[in-house]
Amino acid sequence: MVVEAHRHCAICGKPIPLSESFCSDQCQEQFQLRQKQVAKQRKMIYVVFAVIIIVWLAFMFLRR
Repeated sequence: MVVEAHRHCAICGKPIPLSESFCSDQCQEQFQLRQKQVAKQRKMIYVVFAVIIIVWLAFMFLRR
């Protein structure tokens, strides 16, 4: 039994041709939405981390 070369949709896992990344426009939109959410979460983590460092530095320099 020989299986044709294929890949799987990044969202739902359905087999698709090698030339495609998603099986439907809906899966592609869902993937883009997830990418935006991940980017937003990453930015928020950076902001929170920066605030923590700034507050820590302020306490270090103001303590003297």
